[in-house]
Amino acid sequence: MFQYTARPDLLKDRIILVTGAGRGIGAAAAKTFAAHGATVLLLGKTEEHLNRVYDEIESAGHPQPVVIPLNLETTLPHQYDELAATIEREFGRLDGLLHNASILGPRTPLEQLSGDHFMRVMQVNVNAMFMLTSTLLPLLKLSEDASVVFTSSSVGRKGRAYWGGYAVSKFATEGLMQVLADEVEGTCAVRANSVNPGGTRTDMRAQAYPGENPLSRPGPEEIMPVYLYLMGPDSKGVNGQAFDAQQASNMP
Repeated sequence: MFQYTARPDLLKDRIILVTGAGRGIGAAAAKTFAAHGATVLLLGKTEEHLNRVYDEIESAGHPQPVVIPLNLETTLPHQYDELAATIEREFGRLDGLLHNASILGPRTPLEQLSGDHFMRVMQVNVNAMFMLTSTLLPLLKLSEDASVVFTSSSVGRKGRAYWGGYAVSKFATEGLMQVLADEVEGTCAVRANSVNPGGTRTDMRAQAYPGENPLSRPGPEEIMPVYLYLMGPDSKGVNGQAFDAQQASNMP
């Protein structure tokens, strides 16, 4: 596992938006960020799941989060603008953006992958991620220390048969991260990096590997050190890097 110990107030007073915050890694990240002092904006398509995370954060006595129900598969351009306007009105800036929401799509040979399925995966995993990034970047630039974290995958770094649209979308994720990182380098207080969570005990993992014993994989809470590192001030100056949540690393 990535080796990093976060101090309790690491994210104090930070405003962080997490996509796919209702379940799995997104929910774990939201609760972990809140536990370290952040006000977390919970974005996802299922309000029931978001409300559950909201209740857990509030009952733990952490900063009050905000629920943002938004289906990234159907969101229109003006809705991104409205989201940015709301965040600016309520908070005046954004200090962190975790792109976690994504869908798996069919695991099938490219020859058998329908255009509809491919485009649906790209809509959620790439198009919506780009729209959120470009729309929220002005708010991130208003922060004294802002971090954008993109969720990648091992199949987005080396192609693998039958991973179709998902793998292509994760290659695009790495590309978007690298382009953004190069553009913000030395121009503002925003940094961009990617994280490959590795095999983690989530619903998506179970969907991809139905025969696997889920207990053979770490839970989302166990891979949080790298997310805390990248969202906090200790990673200031780290930009354009691809991290692995389950690879040991000792930061200076």
